[in-house]
Amino acid sequence: MAARALTIAGSDSGGGAGIQADLKAFSAMGVYGASVVTAVTAQNTKAVTAIHPIPDDIVAAQIKAVLDDIQIDAIKVGMLGTPSLIAAVSEALAGYAGPVVIDPVMVAKSGDTLLADSAIDALKSVLFARATLLTPNLPEAAKLVGEGSTQAQAKALLDFGAGAVLMKGGHADGETCTDHLVSRTGTQDFSAPRVNTRNTHGTGCSYSSAIAAGLAQGMTLNDAVAQAHAWLHLAILHADELYVGQGHGPVHHFHALWT
Repeated sequence: MAARALTIAGSDSGGGAGIQADLKAFSAMGVYGASVVTAVTAQNTKAVTAIHPIPDDIVAAQIKAVLDDIQIDAIKVGMLGTPSLIAAVSEALAGYAGPVVIDPVMVAKSGDTLLADSAIDALKSVLFARATLLTPNLPEAAKLVGEGSTQAQAKALLDFGAGAVLMKGGHADGETCTDHLVSRTGTQDFSAPRVNTRNTHGTGCSYSSAIAAGLAQGMTLNDAVAQAHAWLHLAILHADELYVGQGHGPVHHFHALWT
């Protein structure tokens, strides 16, 4: 029986990030994916040109419809644009006992803002305590808890109640990219050679979804991150083979199946 995961996130019409990337990542990892759409974006590899939020009650109804019928083994949460939507999602997940991976999506690869400043406090105070894992990149971590060392930022994020934090190093410098998985019991590092490519659209969405897929399959958090990290490195390594768009193209989710 296949494991089942749910993504709660925005739609990317260009197919590289958001719901589309999440479902591709689930499939690439051998997991059945269900989806709840929180916003529709007009988006391609160059820019986000429009955002249409889905009403809070419709988002909540989607979550209820899925959880009432399908045994969901893990949930990934992505783009949530407003305080009221964050509250609605938190309430809808109140009875869910499985692992939840939260990717605090704030800015698209193009630089366009996806999370209103007014929603940041709500994200921290309402939803982070529900997280098995938070997966911020370095700019997101700085926006959430201010500048500081990676360990200090991770500790500040853990203080909101999350089980663990994956501090992603994709925005750092150097020939090696290192992600730090920080929990209350210690830190584990995951490193890979940095790939010289501009085609990294949807890396955050894909990474967090691949981790959720591993958790859905019953892996420990460390093993799920290790598997997702190795898979994403290859997805980035093969990204230039896709030739999608004129801006920041997507990673190759199915590099193991076709080129």
